[in-house]
Amino acid sequence: MTTTLERGGRVTGKQDRAVHPRRPRDSYALFLLPGALAFLAVVVVPFLMNTGVSFTDWQGVGSPDWSGLANYRELMDDSEFWASFRHSLFMVVAMAVVPTAIGLVLAAALFDYVGRHFGTRITAVLRACFYLPQVLPIAVAGIVWSWILAPENGTLNEVLEAIGLGTWQQDWLGDPGLALYSVMGVMVWVQIGFPLVVFMAGLQRVDPQLHEAAELDGAGWWRRFLHITLPQIRPEIYVVLTWCTIAALKVFGAVYVLTKGGPGGATNVPSYFSFTTFFEKTQAGYGAAISTVLTVIILALSLLGLKLQTRAEDAEEGART
Repeated sequence: MTTTLERGGRVTGKQDRAVHPRRPRDSYALFLLPGALAFLAVVVVPFLMNTGVSFTDWQGVGSPDWSGLANYRELMDDSEFWASFRHSLFMVVAMAVVPTAIGLVLAAALFDYVGRHFGTRITAVLRACFYLPQVLPIAVAGIVWSWILAPENGTLNEVLEAIGLGTWQQDWLGDPGLALYSVMGVMVWVQIGFPLVVFMAGLQRVDPQLHEAAELDGAGWWRRFLHITLPQIRPEIYVVLTWCTIAALKVFGAVYVLTKGGPGGATNVPSYFSFTTFFEKTQAGYGAAISTVLTVIILALSLLGLKLQTRAEDAEEGART
């Protein structure tokens, strides 16, 4: 305790405060250094090397020959690439649009109905069941679904035969007209769990008094869902759509395990097209150009998703204030 004499003879006491030196900002950079080095080594350097290879004519061995923009000009006129890109748009529907819509409804149903009438334990079990395909390795899931969709002795065809719908039996992965839709169905099953978990987490921050007030005013579940739930979890919707769209554009494992891009290129996607061009056709420069274009598209969509998410969060903060 330090004593000071103020004017007028009054004595006051003030407790000494320990003066701590400010931690230099450079010390915080040390914690970021390992992650920054890993990102540099795993992402930045390979991307720059791949971009450099895309400007060459190279078969993967020997010295690459500089070709400038020749690979990109060829890519713009490659019908196989554009076909694979159209297939990736179908995968965006299967892995982003449909799971987001189904996940929204399922999350609201589990949160509002199952949680109220059956308790949180049943809700947690059902949520884990829906999320299980996300935990399974895509190779395992693909092999299991290839057994289910097999034309002979496949589970799906056997079930159709057992219930008297034998005429509906198909070669689900071997028919060019059905293979892409079959893969899309598998990816919907794989992807539903992720939006469901994110949306159920978002529903926990929705003010229950809003639902109670709307229910007292006579609003049904569907109107409450459209006018209260959806606006409140808009940031989560943007996160799910962005994340799932990126996953759809770079999907590879499911196509490799189920169809290997076939039949006749009916399920080929840019990531698998780049893989086969690079390693099977040994056109390393052209394969690198495909993957570079795909990376640029994914980066652009990521930035757009982050911008939309930030705008949604700012709008929500403005509405609260």
